[in-house]
Amino acid sequence: MISTDKTTPKSTAPSFVIHIAIAFFAVLIIGANDGAFGVILPHVRSHYTLNNSVVSLLFLFSTLGYLCAAFSNGLSVEKLGKGGALLCGATIFVIGATFVSLQLPFFLLLPSMLLLGFGIAMLDAGLNTFIAGLPKSAALLNYFHAFYGIGAWLGPLAATGLLAFDWNWNVIYMLWAALGLVTLISLGIILKRHPITRPDEDTAEEKQGNVLFLALKMKVSWIGAIFLLFYVGAEVTLGSWSYSFLTEERHGDAVLMGTVVSGYWLGLTLGRLILAQFTQMIGAKRIILLCLVGVIGGLLLIWLTPNNIIAAIGLFITGFSLGPIFPTTISVMSELVPSRLLASVIGFLASLGSMGAALFPWITGNLAQFIGLWILLPFTLVLSILMIGTWLLLQTQPRQTA
Repeated sequence: MISTDKTTPKSTAPSFVIHIAIAFFAVLIIGANDGAFGVILPHVRSHYTLNNSVVSLLFLFSTLGYLCAAFSNGLSVEKLGKGGALLCGATIFVIGATFVSLQLPFFLLLPSMLLLGFGIAMLDAGLNTFIAGLPKSAALLNYFHAFYGIGAWLGPLAATGLLAFDWNWNVIYMLWAALGLVTLISLGIILKRHPITRPDEDTAEEKQGNVLFLALKMKVSWIGAIFLLFYVGAEVTLGSWSYSFLTEERHGDAVLMGTVVSGYWLGLTLGRLILAQFTQMIGAKRIILLCLVGVIGGLLLIWLTPNNIIAAIGLFITGFSLGPIFPTTISVMSELVPSRLLASVIGFLASLGSMGAALFPWITGNLAQFIGLWILLPFTLVLSILMIGTWLLLQTQPRQTA
């Protein structure tokens, strides 16, 4: 049996390699899906003849999927186990991506996006919880989220390439469904041979009380979740709408701007790989504050200098600065909550935080419809300022006791 306890003996360490590889592959697909969506969004809007406000319903229904996952993850883990919940999330992801790829009527596309969002949130929470329970989790979490960034960097390139060859936008979801199926099969095989939890581990936790209820009672859980809600909202809002902003508001070349958006996700990846080393040197609290200052600087550079070359530099700086924030926050939470509640807290943070990936892009689409796409940058700046305030509030919280 495999345990995610950080005190796992070295003799069992090699058995984690395949688990980690599958986790990294899965989060790469999630990143590719998020990164590509901004590029295909104008084509979805054109296919269904919609305006920005209506097409933004796709984000709203994704939000509903994330919200459902946020409050059902604990029950899913309790009933299915950590491995079973991961398999369930992968299955729902494949079903959701398949339905989206069928180009169903728009009123059926919406619940398909809900399924896709639910599956992504379940996978994201489960994988974060698994990685956080491993030895040297701080470094692993940064590398894990770097793979999300790699996927988000490749996603716009893949979507731009397919569209450049006149392939329809739904083909990208056929690709996600196929890759998701590979993930599902791989998870099924490895979890059957090497489960990631001991049968007595959950039983011991149940005897001490409902861990999800206890996690939700802690103020620090909600502050951390709201912080990540704003963070993921800023990250995905900028990634999803910057292509439309650059091509429609600033009239940039469609293929070139797809590459520029890809550079934003590349910056996110490099930030996680490079700044992860500085986290150990100057501390997590300082690195996140420095990163937030870098985010605001990058956004102001894009907003105040209407030049596409400068915009490319600004997007890269913003992505680079955003990169380490999520994994470093997850690592910080391990210092603020009891170890036996950590899995439930991380699952809640990852799920509720991921709602921002759908909620704030939806709000942006509605604002863009009635005000204009220029609103993207000031709106993302507001989210960044809210992040700073929430992070400072989180730092005032003492370590929690069960």
